[in-house]
Amino acid sequence: MRPVQIRQFTDADWSQVWPIVRDVVRAADTFTYDPTMTAEQSRATWVEQPPGLTVVAVEGDRVIGTAKMGPNRPGPGAHVSTASFMVASGARGRGVGGSLCRFALDWARQQGYAGMQFNAVAESNHAAVALYRRLGFRVVGTVPGAFAHPTRGRVGLHVMYCPFG
Repeated sequence: MRPVQIRQFTDADWSQVWPIVRDVVRAADTFTYDPTMTAEQSRATWVEQPPGLTVVAVEGDRVIGTAKMGPNRPGPGAHVSTASFMVASGARGRGVGGSLCRFALDWARQQGYAGMQFNAVAESNHAAVALYRRLGFRVVGTVPGAFAHPTRGRVGLHVMYCPFG
C-alpha cells in the first residue's frame, strides 16, 4: 500500500473526484445533497473558491478521497470554519477520512479560524461521528428527524463543533 498524500485539488482531478462525489451523494445515507445532482452541479458545490480550499487524497496517481473547507458562513460567521469529506468506497476504513479531517483542522488553525463547525452530520453515520469526537468535536445539538435516511427512515442531524485554542 502506498502512503496517502493530501494535496490541493486541480482541474485535472475532477475526472476522479466526480465518481467519488457521485457515489456518496447518490447513496443518500450521509450527505444532505440532492442525489440527482449532475456533475456540473456537484463541481459547483464541491470545488471551493478562496478563501476556501478543496483537496484530494491520493495514492500514487489515484484519487481516493477529497475534502473541501472554508468559512462556515459569510460576514459575522466567517471566523468559524467548516469542512466536508468524501472517501472512495474501496478506500474506506483505512484512515483516509481521518487524514483529510486532520488536514482540514490544521489548515483552519493556520488560517486563523476560531474553530470548526459541521452543520449536518447524520447521527446514523456512526463512523464519522466517532472519528470527529476523537479529533476534538462534540455534538452541540441535534435536529431530530432532519435527515431522511434511505433505509433507517428519519434520523437526527448533529451540529458538531471543535473550538481552537
